[in-house]
Amino acid sequence: MQQLLVGVDVGCHKHAVAIGGPNGIVEQFEITHDIRGFEYFFARVSAQARSQKLPVVVGMEGTNGYARPLDQMVKARGYSLLNVNNLKLARFKEIFASPAKTDSIDAQQIVSLMIMAPFMDQVKESLQPVPTISEIEMQLKRLSRRRRQLVNEKVILQNRMQADLQSVCPGFLDTIKKVDAIYVLRFLSFRSDLRQLARLKPTTIRSIPGIGATKAEKLVKWQNLAVFGTEISWVGPMISEDATRILELKRKINSLETQMKKLVEESALATLLVSIPGFGVVCAAEVGGEIGTMSRFDSEAGLAIYLGMAPLDNSSGKYKGTKSPRQVNKRAEMAMMTALGHHVRIVDESKLYYKKKRDEGKTYNQSLRSLGRHLIRVIWSMVQNNRPYKARKETLSA
Repeated sequence: MQQLLVGVDVGCHKHAVAIGGPNGIVEQFEITHDIRGFEYFFARVSAQARSQKLPVVVGMEGTNGYARPLDQMVKARGYSLLNVNNLKLARFKEIFASPAKTDSIDAQQIVSLMIMAPFMDQVKESLQPVPTISEIEMQLKRLSRRRRQLVNEKVILQNRMQADLQSVCPGFLDTIKKVDAIYVLRFLSFRSDLRQLARLKPTTIRSIPGIGATKAEKLVKWQNLAVFGTEISWVGPMISEDATRILELKRKINSLETQMKKLVEESALATLLVSIPGFGVVCAAEVGGEIGTMSRFDSEAGLAIYLGMAPLDNSSGKYKGTKSPRQVNKRAEMAMMTALGHHVRIVDESKLYYKKKRDEGKTYNQSLRSLGRHLIRVIWSMVQNNRPYKARKETLSA
């Protein structure tokens, strides 16, 4: 079937476009990343589609990245959308090298790849159809990614605050132990000068929200032993600011998790995932949001690669080893590994399988991924049969 092939080399502010038909490249132009550029793009593509009476297939790099919202608008127009694998395109350019390198030439190369793809063995790895994903899964993906960013920011601030406390307020961490506790953060942010905190009366300490008699007693114990470094006058306000920011981040993270919990209940995929022991709301939301739809995978093997649970052979001669495939979604893999860490402690059969792999000499991560590969088969079956997780009594075989 003949098609009108449109290659888009995506940039930050401008995109190069090449349109190819049965007779080769018929048109090339550049568009800006704004409404005028998008309107111009669809006007030119529609004109070519009408004149040649051909269905439109658009291939672009980095869909769901700098291509947004153009990729979403392409889908809304009813055009077929292909995500061009950057690595495969780079290899294609090396084989069929052009004398120069420009954005317009790259757009031509995308069209050439789309023309030759049906004759290539690795067509599915080079050009991947972009599936239609429900709004629920799209929200889960956005919310879970934002939550992960806020958590990473919180960890950075917390580590910095701990280092500052250790340098200018020795003994505080030894007395309090858990510096990220809500009452500790409220205490540290109560005054910008930590020396004033050491002089607060017990009644004032108990007036701080979340601090009762027991916690106030622990803080008073620190006051009796409080000593400060020479940098306290300017480092103290930094600690107070970090504590305030961490409190704010905690509130935002909790708010996101509340939203994610509601969306998980509305998502068929995430609801199935959360039924697996160890898969809490956060992990189920992250994995479900990153997958989007199971229709993008032809088999459970493809799902296993995408989630990072299927390392590839990397052997040569007497050396036997593995390597991670490049198609792995790192966010989904991280969520899977976190969930598996909880899962292996809850489910007895999984715990026995994990122990067996450790006894064979595999590392912690290797053993978890081996277990994860089995669990992917279970997840695939759960989705195909729309059935929640149910633990078996017999031990998983190797």
